[in-house]
Amino acid sequence: MLQNRVLLFFLIGCFMLVGCDSNQVFDKYKSVPEKWHKDSIISFNLTPPDSINPYNLFVNLRNTNAYKYNNLFLIVEMVFPHGKTVKDTLEYKMAEPSGKLLGTGYTDIKENKLWYKEQVVFNELGEYTVNIQHAMREQGKVNGVIELEGITDVGFRIETLTQK
Repeated sequence: MLQNRVLLFFLIGCFMLVGCDSNQVFDKYKSVPEKWHKDSIISFNLTPPDSINPYNLFVNLRNTNAYKYNNLFLIVEMVFPHGKTVKDTLEYKMAEPSGKLLGTGYTDIKENKLWYKEQVVFNELGEYTVNIQHAMREQGKVNGVIELEGITDVGFRIETLTQK
């Protein structure tokens, strides 16, 4: 019985070491209701660790098979501590031409780590806000998709640059 417990603790320790992510500075997710409304903005408040080093920024998404599009349009806005705002409209490929969803995961939930910005230096001290909103439209239609199905979680991630 004692040997089983020792083995169990050893295995848990190994999984924790393998799962550690030394590049991660900030990594948070927020759940999306059953459908992501076009006016729903998902916000992340963050205080970067310094104003000297460059970082890579990512938008993370979890989606299910209910996501029926090949791509995804997002509006990502970064609000700086002193009021400056940078807004980008981004497009990401979400599926192969066959319809098979991209991303990692063995179940019907796929996780996507999408590039937002590279080598960003947070040169203003204080709290930044990142706002993420979907901007999907169906082909040939003027009005946007009001309620986007299949997105379960939206996240934001900051990583240190990998050492070579």
